[in-house]
Amino acid sequence: MIRINRHVLPNGLRLLHYYNATTQMVALNIIYDVGSRDEDPLYTGLAHLTEHLMFTGSTHAPAFVAALEEAGGTSNAGTNCDFTHYYEVLPACNVETAFWLESDRMMNLSLSRSSIETQKSVVIEEFKQRYLNVPYGDSSHLLSALAFRVHPYRTPVIGASADHIQQIPESEIRRFHSTYYVPSNAILCVTGNITFERALELTQKWFDSLPPGKRPARNLPQEPPQSDPRILEVSRCVPHTAIFRAYRMCEASSPLFPATDLLTDVLANGKSSRFFQNLVMKTGRFTSLDASVLGTLEPGLLLITAYLAPGASVADAQADIDEQIHELISRGIPSRELEKCVNKYASNMLFETENYLKKAFRVSFYELMGDAQRFNHVVDLYRRVTPEQVRQVARQVLSPSNCSTLIYHPL
Repeated sequence: MIRINRHVLPNGLRLLHYYNATTQMVALNIIYDVGSRDEDPLYTGLAHLTEHLMFTGSTHAPAFVAALEEAGGTSNAGTNCDFTHYYEVLPACNVETAFWLESDRMMNLSLSRSSIETQKSVVIEEFKQRYLNVPYGDSSHLLSALAFRVHPYRTPVIGASADHIQQIPESEIRRFHSTYYVPSNAILCVTGNITFERALELTQKWFDSLPPGKRPARNLPQEPPQSDPRILEVSRCVPHTAIFRAYRMCEASSPLFPATDLLTDVLANGKSSRFFQNLVMKTGRFTSLDASVLGTLEPGLLLITAYLAPGASVADAQADIDEQIHELISRGIPSRELEKCVNKYASNMLFETENYLKKAFRVSFYELMGDAQRFNHVVDLYRRVTPEQVRQVARQVLSPSNCSTLIYHPL
């Protein structure tokens, strides 16, 4: 249990704070409630491009990275379908530099024509390297579009195509930043060797005078229930056959999420899992087999990913996976098996959040979900899950009619 302090500025910026005296460093994590789901369908990849542009300088800090490094700090960022976050880690004695930099690029981002064109080129190269020029690189594009027909989750964060990124007009970038990068749409979490009083003082100094902006109403098209299995087969220059399955599931804030997450752990988390013991080790048909949840803020996907051994039959591999699912649904899960998965989750959470920066991200994310205090009881939510709840979720989610399957064949 940690003490999470919270304060909301008059302009809507939410400040969260956790004090840690065991370090001489401070971490700032700022989450903006905007991701690829908020893009115009004509300009996909815009949220990620904006993330890149946030490092290109602002009116009073034309060299963001250099200014932070002079204070002994480091920074990075990430964009996903739901949100964009930025963080800095620097010595406590120089922490004000990070507050200044974040407030200035929130309000006064330069967005010069040259920086826009440069970052478009950088993002397009990233698109090519990660999605076009590697085996199975376009699998996320194909699978997302197969599983979602109308919801923006159908488009990966990087964008639908390199052309989309190149064609984003300067006016749309400016509109996107001025709309979403405002105090009322932001959560700032400060952790490390800084008191709440000092964190509040600096937040008020650098953010209090910024206009709040108007948090945009989010009115996204809702995906209708899937009633029939969907299958797409493609042939690419890849070494071996792969099977990607996507099952529609609940959002991260749902009471069903812990049971759904634990379901994938039972199936595929570690060498004692069912997939590894019963399929990878015994059948000789798989080189790897995994299951995971995306944990999105709106109903998302449970994924099963299988890479087949040379010569393995797709039909046999599919039957193997289905047999394990049927076994779990028909016979259930022993309490001891579920307890092992819960203990592993609790252990991972403990080690992950020992780091004050990771605490800052987790606390910010839970605030975005609706309650920063979830950080303190999320493990208890998992401990309350029963074997029967996991079995019921498996029956509901892992239904053949709820499955979208991408089969990747070598040429």
